[in-house]
Amino acid sequence: MSTLSIVLLVILVILVIACVVLYFLGKKAEKKQAEQQAQLDAVAQTMSMLIIDKGRLKLKDAGLPQIVIDNTPKYLRRSKVPVVKAKVGPKVMTLMCDAEVYPLIPVKKEVKATVSGIYITAVRGLRGPLDTPPKKQGFLARLRNKAKN
Repeated sequence: MSTLSIVLLVILVILVIACVVLYFLGKKAEKKQAEQQAQLDAVAQTMSMLIIDKGRLKLKDAGLPQIVIDNTPKYLRRSKVPVVKAKVGPKVMTLMCDAEVYPLIPVKKEVKATVSGIYITAVRGLRGPLDTPPKKQGFLARLRNKAKN
């Protein structure tokens, strides 16, 4: 056996081991996410709210309670999160939002939202359907449109 074939065999074995490890870590993360989703669904409640403002802010600048910031892992504290400022009843609250729901939320309108704690998981229009924003075009689609025009 030549040294090249031995090196390739060792690299192949390392890649197979890495794939197996990633498979089991992915399964574990999937179970953990399913448990967290079940907890969110268990405490979810529907409420109507007037959306005042929305934006992507750093966790420290968002105006969320200190306990939320303390419970967030250190590596995620500098990341930007979708934040919604809404009037729920007589109170103005700052709520976090799911990334898929964030583009659907209209500003200066009243909506009915499903909320788990301070986390908005779903939203629907109170007076009619919500306007869905147009899907962003990819780089190649923009180039094709420029070429046509």
